[in-house]
This record gives sequence, structure tokens and C-alpha cells, in this order.
Amino acid sequence: MVHDDAAVAEARALIAAAGRQLRHAAAGLDETAQIQLYDLAFSCAELAAAEALLDYAALAAPPAEAALKTALALGFCAEAVGNFQQRLRLRPSAYGLRADDLADDHIAFTERHLAPANFCAIGAALRERGGRLPTDHLDEEKSLIRETFRQFADDQVAPLAADIHRQDMMVPDSIIDGLRELGCFGLCVPARYGGLQPDDAEDSLGMVVVTEELSRASLGAAGSLITRPEIMARALLEGGTEEQKRRWLPGLAAGDPLCAISVTEPATGSDVAAVALKATPADGGWRLNGAKTWCTFAGKAGAILVLARTDQAARPPHRGLSLFVVEKPSTDAREFEHGDGRGGRVSGRAIPTIGYRGMHSFEMFYDGFFVPADALVGEAQGQGRGFYYTMRGFAGGRLQTAARAGGLMRAAFEAGLAYAEQREAFEQPVASYPLTLQKLARMAMHVTACQQFAYQTARRMDAGDGQMEASLVKLLACKAAEWVTREAMQIHGGMGYAEEVAASRYFVDARVLSIFEGAEETLALKVVGRSLLAEAANAD
Repeated sequence: MVHDDAAVAEARALIAAAGRQLRHAAAGLDETAQIQLYDLAFSCAELAAAEALLDYAALAAPPAEAALKTALALGFCAEAVGNFQQRLRLRPSAYGLRADDLADDHIAFTERHLAPANFCAIGAALRERGGRLPTDHLDEEKSLIRETFRQFADDQVAPLAADIHRQDMMVPDSIIDGLRELGCFGLCVPARYGGLQPDDAEDSLGMVVVTEELSRASLGAAGSLITRPEIMARALLEGGTEEQKRRWLPGLAAGDPLCAISVTEPATGSDVAAVALKATPADGGWRLNGAKTWCTFAGKAGAILVLARTDQAARPPHRGLSLFVVEKPSTDAREFEHGDGRGGRVSGRAIPTIGYRGMHSFEMFYDGFFVPADALVGEAQGQGRGFYYTMRGFAGGRLQTAARAGGLMRAAFEAGLAYAEQREAFEQPVASYPLTLQKLARMAMHVTACQQFAYQTARRMDAGDGQMEASLVKLLACKAAEWVTREAMQIHGGMGYAEEVAASRYFVDARVLSIFEGAEETLALKVVGRSLLAEAANAD
């Protein structure tokens, strides 16, 4: 393998051409074309990740590193372009295309970089490196952060991860307390409120790096602990009064109280605008009535950010939503009930799940539960603004979920390679077979592509942009995590199906990623798809 500038330039040209063709394919569609928009959304995500990976490959590195980076980037670009063209060829008339509208200038490129020999060479190089992926090009500060949280994850999280999953335990206090000491909960809270984030800039990249390392050890017991403070902090910074920020942000940064997010409802799923839980005015505040579901960490949390409807007649409906901070006692119990002292109550029941164990997700019931007026985020100015504050929080949550997927994928890749090196089949290591080498190469391609796309998106978000990219990287990384963990499990053969093997945990954990923080269908159709339609309309 060698670094090939000409091939990189060819890849850039093909990705740019595919992007133009994608926009052309979207031009004749509307929101009823869900199948086409779903496919185009994934192609959009793959092409954007390919661009990020080409930018990464262009960064200076020693020859061997540069060659591996380039090989991974070119292989991923070939897959992205090939996937897009295949989607068009499956149903060209659905996009208003004819046979002569379909490009074929990619064929030589894709055939060359998807060749079995190419994948075998990448797999062999990864074996020689002991599975070490190429340099991440982080600066000294972020590299130190990575090493600090990697050591914590290896020493404090990984030894407990299997028991937490198999016994469906609550995250042990030793993990939570350790992360408190490291300042983990304050990564998205500005320093003036007691957090680690600079007062004059966001640090989404730091959050991504920390999340990767914690998720590599355990998705449910560590990697997801900072998702909820991330969402709540961003929502408060976006819409909270100064008094509210000073009241709640220092506690979030210290991990005291721990928090949860209560948005999803049994009948609405990812349709946030359709939230029905009612908040009605009461003397000195509001009363909440209704049900929520999939409220992760609700038991342990001392503060829950709740999206509720304060205006039943608002049109469009999302303008009738407001955010509240509900305070309650923390508990490790799987069921709880708390009264407000005024006749109202809030209760919760943990939902058994096949994976993503450690924090417990709850069904929640609010029965006339009273919250004071200052629990409304933004107070009077925040009424009817809850949807927008929630979306601001979810943008960071989607990026953070992509980082969780990245850490989980890396753990699966490392476990798959380690087992393939140890296990012999037909008198030679499983890792030496061409098919295994191809699996390892493609796993590494997707891990690296999603990681670098997440890093690029984090930098854009820190510069005040990147909202769409956060949805794209979440869409791509979560789907990729399902495939990478599946391949790791497959490499393990029969042992991969054993609950005692980490690969089986990675597989069931990965399955949740495409569902929460915006289900992939919602992101593909309502976020990315709508953006493609709007872009096509503006071009016209």
C-alpha cells in the first residue's frame, strides 16, 4: 500500500459528482416518496463521511500511516459511490431517471478499490499493527483527554461491564463517582457555571473523544452517562433564564443531581411535535398530567427535563410545547413513586431490555404532579419554546450518540481481531483467511470513517454550524455499529452467541443506537430528506 494522490483526487471528483447526481435525483421527489428519500439520506450520509475521510487522508503522516489512511479512505469512498449508484439502478424510474442518466465513470475506481486483494492487504496491515487504527490527528490536549478516559474505562468500567449487563445492574457508584472526579458531567457546561467547557467556545470535540473511550468499555454503564447532561445543559443554555442557569448548571457539571430527559411518549415515538403530556396552570406553577416512556436513568436522576404541552390550540402544534425541570429524589429501585405534597405524584417503572443495561429506561406517569413556575425553562419567555430548546439539546445528543457508536464499534473490531488471532480453524488462525481479512478491513474502514466524520462535525458545531452533519453522522454511525458488531460476533463463531463473551453484548447494545435520539427513519425522512427537498427546490 502507498499513499496515492492521484487516486485521492479521483475519489474526490467521484464523490462530488455523486453529490450532484444525488441532488438531481431528489429534485423530482416530495415527502410522499419515503422509500427514495430514505435511500438518498443514507447515501448523503455516506458521501459526507467519505469527504471527511478524504480530508483525513490528506493530513501529513509517516509513510506507513499515510498509506493505511489512504487505503481506508479509498475503500470507503468506493463503497459509498458504489452503494449510491446501486440504489439508483434498483429503481431509476422512481427518481425520474433514465438509463442514460446513470453514471458509469465510477466502475473502474470501485472495481480497483473494492478488489479482494486490496481488502486482504488492508487486513494484513491491520494484523501487523495488532489492530491499532491509524493516527487520529488529535492535538496534545485532546490526546491527553483520550488517554485519561481510556485508562479510567479500562481500569474502572471494563472489569464491571459484563456483570452489569448480565445481571441488569444499576451503574455502580464507583463509576459515577469516578466520572464526577474527572469532571465528565461538566464537559458541555461553561466554566462560569462550574463546568469544563470554555466560556467563549463550545468543546464538542472533547465530548466526542470522552464518549468514544467510555463507550468502548460499556455503552450502558459509562458511554451514555453524559448524554443526558449534554442535552439538558444545551437546552438550558439555549433558553434558560440566567437565574435558572446558575441554579441548575453547576449541579449538572458536578453530577449532583444526575439527570434524565423525558420527551418520548407511548403514542408519539420520535414525533416530538406530537407530544401530548399536558401542563396546566396552577396556583404558583403548573400541574403535569400524562405518560412518558423510554426515560433513561429516571430512577437515579434527581432532575428530569420534561417536554409538555402548555397550549392545546397552538398551530402548528410544536409551538404549544414547553420544557420543565422536574426535581425528585434519586433511587436505584426499578419502581418508584414520589408525591409533590399537594396531592400530585410522579411514578416510574423500569422497562426490561435485551441490551443497553446499566441505567434502566422507565415508563413515567405524571398524575397532577405540581412544579413551581420557575421550573418552566425560560419562565414566561420560554412558554411555547420547548420544541426549539429540545432540538438544540438533541443536536449535541445526536453527535454524542454517533460517538457512542464509534466507541462500541472500536471495541467490537478489537475483540473480533483478538479472537481471530487466537482461534485456529483447519490448522491456521482464523485471522489469516482472506474472508476474515476482508471483514477486518471493512470494519476498520467504517470505524475510521465514522470517527473522522464525528470529529469533523464536532469542529463544525464548535464553530456554530454542523446541525445537519450531526444528524448525518448519527444516521450513518448507528447503522454501521450494527454491522460492525455483527461481524465481530460472526468472527467468534458459536462463542459469539454466548452471553459470557463481550461480542454478544456489543451486538445487542448496538441495536438501540438507531432507535433513540431520533429514530433513523425520522432522521432520514424528516431531517435529511426535507433538507434535500428544500435544497432541490432552492436550486430550481
